[in-house]
Amino acid sequence: MKYMILLGRLLFTWIFLSSSIAHFSAPMIEHAASKGVPMASLVVPVAGVLCLVGGLCILLGFKARFGAGLLILFLVPVTYYMHDYWNVADPMQHMQQMINFNKNLALVGGALYIACYGAGALSIDALLSRNRHTATITRGFGTMHRGKHVISH
Repeated sequence: MKYMILLGRLLFTWIFLSSSIAHFSAPMIEHAASKGVPMASLVVPVAGVLCLVGGLCILLGFKARFGAGLLILFLVPVTYYMHDYWNVADPMQHMQQMINFNKNLALVGGALYIACYGAGALSIDALLSRNRHTATITRGFGTMHRGKHVISH
């Protein structure tokens, strides 16, 4: 199961990591400006940073919940501004933008899941968590803490 979660993180982050570099290009900035994105020359590269950092956080499982928050911060305005199918008259473009809008909603759902449950066992977060808790070993209804048995309530 832990390997499936790792594979899921890789597949989930692929779209963000593979597209992050394009956010620093003039054509992407111009396209966003044409869609009405305010301050596109600033906002689009910032979106690229959100994609890259958020994607790497989740992929590596390091501060994955924070990374998920970055991706949500990226996805919500991008979904609204860039995939505004309700403003598209051409039927084919309307359908394409609706598909992209719904895809982004699904990605927000995945990011919310990671924000709630973290990156799983094969992650830097899990490794750091295990290292922080090595002094405390839970047994039954009590806890062994530095060799002394303490009753939990």
